[in-house]
Amino acid sequence: MATSPTTDDAVREFAGQLLFRLWRASHTRTAEALESLGLTTALFALLNVVGAHEGAIQQEIGAAMGIDPSTMVSLIDQLEAEGLAKRRPRPTDRRAREVVITPKGRRVLKQARQLALQVEDDVLRGLTASERGQLLTLLRRALGSAPPQPLWRAEEEK
Repeated sequence: MATSPTTDDAVREFAGQLLFRLWRASHTRTAEALESLGLTTALFALLNVVGAHEGAIQQEIGAAMGIDPSTMVSLIDQLEAEGLAKRRPRPTDRRAREVVITPKGRRVLKQARQLALQVEDDVLRGLTASERGQLLTLLRRALGSAPPQPLWRAEEEK
């Protein structure tokens, strides 16, 4: 049974607690929706970044996403195995490997984004479009000034 945040002043929830509960509501539903496409939330996040930053090298992507290098290699391996992305030598530096999305990856990403937006619409249905924009702006600002975190590892997804 889902519970609502308390309005009782004696039992105050902290921002981290509320963010965790909202993350769980979103993450669980998103994971279920993406499963129909053969994606995990981590693979979707990576495919989304690769699709937006065509030709970035995997080290840059991993650093930007806060992902451990060995986990990044594993995730890209999985995208390659599914034919969603591929590595190729960077034309200006053949030692560097770019990650690019494939045509199949673009199709899957489009479907995955639609599913994620449907979940987001459901989870945030209590907010207006303007409030959703404000929420995203505030979350980005808070994340940008938050203390550094250890790099994410695949074991955390389980």
